[in-house]
Amino acid sequence: MKNGWDLLLILQIGTGLFWIMTYILIIKLGFRDKTYGMPMVAICANISWEFIFSFIYPSSYPQNIINIVWFVLDVIIMLQYLIYGLRELKKYTQVKGFYSYFFITLCISFLIIIAITVEFNDFEGKYAAFSQNLMMSGLFIALLSRRGNLRGQSIYIAIFKMIGSLFAAIAFFMYFRSYLITIVSIATLIYDWIYVVLVCKLHNKRTKKVINYSI
Repeated sequence: MKNGWDLLLILQIGTGLFWIMTYILIIKLGFRDKTYGMPMVAICANISWEFIFSFIYPSSYPQNIINIVWFVLDVIIMLQYLIYGLRELKKYTQVKGFYSYFFITLCISFLIIIAITVEFNDFEGKYAAFSQNLMMSGLFIALLSRRGNLRGQSIYIAIFKMIGSLFAAIAFFMYFRSYLITIVSIATLIYDWIYVVLVCKLHNKRTKKVINYSI
């Protein structure tokens, strides 16, 4: 039994570390490319979840430490969106609308996660976390498709996110099996794989252009 819980701890820490690396790379490339690397709705959902399960319903150790680290990194990602996002989205919205949409989405995300927590009596945040991870996977694909380039994105971001999702899926399937979370996890991994493939295609396309230009 102890070995089983040791494996769970490894998977838990592995999930935390791979997503921390994902966030760090998003921040690094965001500053390099002067853009935001995470879709707005995903930012609002993530930062709400991390605040709730770090400070309102704090998780047990070591997950609470991981949550706080995620929260700090997501605050930086949020600031990148607020700094660089308007420049990219100015053809769709005005200044007041840009910040209003963000604030409204943040408030709604916070309230929905609180509601899911109370409705499902899930004070560990499992259902909200897996649901918004699936949403985030789809939003990353949408962001990549809209931009048509790798600004703020990289192969490593896509791979690290997928590995973090895989570790979380294995942990919950082995120890806290749930039909809903299992289906959501499989769907997330499918979308993560699609995201990896799309990023690889754009990377290869860009590499060929550089080689042709050099020749």
